[in-house]
Amino acid sequence: MSSSSDFQQDRHSFSGSSQKWNDFELPGDTLYYRFTSDMSNTEWGYKFTVTAGHLGRFQTGFEILKQMLSEERVVPHLPLAKIWEWQVGVACRQTGHQRLKAIHLLLKIVQCSAQRDCDLTLLKPLWQLFTHMENNLCHDMAKPGILLPLHRALAELFFVTENRVTELGSLHEYLLALNTEDHLHRCTAQ
Repeated sequence: MSSSSDFQQDRHSFSGSSQKWNDFELPGDTLYYRFTSDMSNTEWGYKFTVTAGHLGRFQTGFEILKQMLSEERVVPHLPLAKIWEWQVGVACRQTGHQRLKAIHLLLKIVQCSAQRDCDLTLLKPLWQLFTHMENNLCHDMAKPGILLPLHRALAELFFVTENRVTELGSLHEYLLALNTEDHLHRCTAQ
């Protein structure tokens, strides 16, 4: 199997029992294959399954959703509330660069959601992560104030979200929903 008709690019050859076959990926949208029997056996042959794309792969989903959210004519037709709910869950579960990308998509959704009903209270776990990072930054004043990329991304997300709920007239409800009762008591006591 190969990605070129001359079998010179991305070539994968298999022979023998099915245990010797491994999953592999080929770039592009075309697969070339050649089956040759050595006539040493009377078995049927081999069966293989070809699947297009990378179903379930984070990067593929990120690129598709980013592109869809960038197309102004597509956005009104998207179920943004469902995408928002799903994407918040992704941002909470992922780590590293994948979390940053998920937060980037959340920011795009907030910016293009107009009057759509995205449940902003779902951001509570990310708000807790952000406030934890803020508290650590405040306690460690000896080090230069360089924000980590995740801290910067969350700061931008919450800044834009706060502006959005202010425009919609629901800032009070939003802030109450994000904070814990204990946090509200501490703030009141201060």
